[in-house]
Amino acid sequence: MNTYTKNWFKFVVGFIACFLIRLIPFRPPNIEPILGTQMPFSKAYGAVAGFIFAFLNMALYDVVTGKVGIWTLLTAGTYGVLGLWSAYYFKKREMKRLNYVKFAVIGTLFFDAVTGLSIGPLFFNQPLMEAFIGQIPFTTFHLIGNIGFAAVLSPFIYRFVIENKKFETASIMAIFNPSQA
Repeated sequence: MNTYTKNWFKFVVGFIACFLIRLIPFRPPNIEPILGTQMPFSKAYGAVAGFIFAFLNMALYDVVTGKVGIWTLLTAGTYGVLGLWSAYYFKKREMKRLNYVKFAVIGTLFFDAVTGLSIGPLFFNQPLMEAFIGQIPFTTFHLIGNIGFAAVLSPFIYRFVIENKKFETASIMAIFNPSQA
């Protein structure tokens, strides 16, 4: 049974938090919380919101950091597809740690295969074998990060943010205007 309500304040806070974490200087590019945050939000808010969450987070990051290129559409689009897929995947599954971890493994491998094996060879004439070999350490760290976030962050977000009635817009506004509580 779903006990959450679609509260867009929560969605926006989750989006901004992911975006700001990605702006931390010297952060490894493959250790980021988008997938770990996207999974519970795509379950609660649906496939389109899951797509938008990741697509805009990836694309906006490239715009703000001045690194927009053809890869922006590919990486943002691929992460957006994970948002669509996540909503479908969790539609019939419980929001349990093991399910988050399973999706994180499958999703990370999908993302890294699509982006890591296409951008270099298609746009920069990199040999496919070189892209594959170079992708191994990147994907290893990407898996470690996404599995960690899936095991810790995803259950936390679902339980303490999405299902938390005290984190609803009306409850937050009541803090600033107690007479309307």
